[in-house]
Order: sequence, then C-alpha cells, then structure tokens
Amino acid sequence: MITIETLENKIEQAKDLDFGSIFSASIELFKKVWLQGFVTVLLSMLLMLPFYILMYIPLIAMGVMDPEALNSGGEPNWAIMLPFYGMAIIFSFFAMIIGVGLKAAFFRICKSKDLNTAVNDDYFYFFKKPYFGKTCKIGAISFGLIIGAYVLCFFPVIYIMVPVTVINVIYAFNPDMSASDIVKASFKLGNKKWLIIFGLTIISGFLAGIVGMIMCFFGVLFTSSFASIPVYYIYREAIGFDGKTEIEQIGTGE
Repeated sequence: MITIETLENKIEQAKDLDFGSIFSASIELFKKVWLQGFVTVLLSMLLMLPFYILMYIPLIAMGVMDPEALNSGGEPNWAIMLPFYGMAIIFSFFAMIIGVGLKAAFFRICKSKDLNTAVNDDYFYFFKKPYFGKTCKIGAISFGLIIGAYVLCFFPVIYIMVPVTVINVIYAFNPDMSASDIVKASFKLGNKKWLIIFGLTIISGFLAGIVGMIMCFFGVLFTSSFASIPVYYIYREAIGFDGKTEIEQIGTGE
C-alpha cells in the first residue's frame, strides 16, 4: 500500500500537465465509458429518490390540504419551511456520500477501460466491506468542507471545490489509506494542480451540459460523466498507479 509520504512526494515531483493532451485523452476515454457513466448517473438518481420523496412530500401534502398554511400574510410559514430546509441539508449530506462511492467506482472503471485490464464494472465497490464506513467518513468530510466554505463566503467555495473533486479519485486508487490521509493528499494535489484541474473541470462540465441539452436535455444523463474523466487523467499523469508515475512505468517496461 502506498503511504501518504510517498504519495505527497509523487505529487511534489509531478511533471507539468498539458491541458490539450488531457482533454483529448478524456474524449477518447469517454467513448469507452459513456455507458458506465450513464449507469453511474442513473444509480445516483435512483439512490437519492427516497430522500427527494421525504423532502418534498410534507410540502406537497400541506399545499394540497391547506395552501394558505404555506405562507402567512405573504410571508413563508417558517414552522413548515424549517423542517424542509433541515431535510434539504440531510439530503445534501447523503447525496455527498452516494456521490463519493459511485464516483470512486467510476474512476476504477475508467482505469480498467483505459489500461484494458479485466475488472468488473462494480458500481457498489465502495459501499461494501471494508470500505463502506470510509466512504461515509469521506463523504461527511467533503460535506463539511463545502458547508464551511459556503459559510466563509463565495470565493472559498471556488477554491475548495478542486480538492473536494480530487478526493474521489485519490480514494478510488488508494482505498486502504486513512480518510485523513486521503483528504491531505487531495489538498496537496489540488493545490499543486489547482488551475488545470479547475479549468478542465469547468470546460468539460460546460461542454457536457451543452451537448446534453442539444440531445433534448435527456442527453445530459449520458454526457455529464465526461466532466469527471479529466480528473482521472490528472491523477494518472501526476501520480500514476502502483506508486509509479507514467514515466516510471514506461521506464520499467510495465
């Protein structure tokens, strides 16, 4: 198992990354994993469906039974709205945990397709023993980081989204590391390659959304996973697998 010291050393010595090369490689890999990406998005929606229902049923029921109860003199009825907002926070918390587990599994599938290795498309790999507890812990940490950034103001949110995004790929390929070390390595890589990660994520997400909308909006379900693929390539180029960067792997004939 790679240690946090080794991982940080690899990140510190990481070569400069080329925006165009990573973007082009991401497009090629997307052609191989678009179906798995669609399944990942679909599973995420299905797993969150019970929380959607729990969050909105009270409002819908109250609106049907007594529409005037939703507001009082034109003002929101906080006795009703506060529980709704509470459920929204709980919803976001569980959405983060589900997102961490499914995205880490998707990155694992990306590696399999990229390197042509025989690995099953196990979308629930990180929800099984011995990783379920760690998935919940990393999801909780990610949720706390985002909430903390929102409390501090808008610009910290922009900064924190990069290491939070990187957490998923670090976890995917280093699942036996402790949650604290995974977060620490994520900030290390996020800070080291912040600009290129931010740029690739924004542009990839924007293009995925545009293409999805052109495909009558439903296409977003098929294209949204493209936004995650550049992060996989950043990990592969900066850190590599089995503790070796891509250059080291070529040099040893692996």
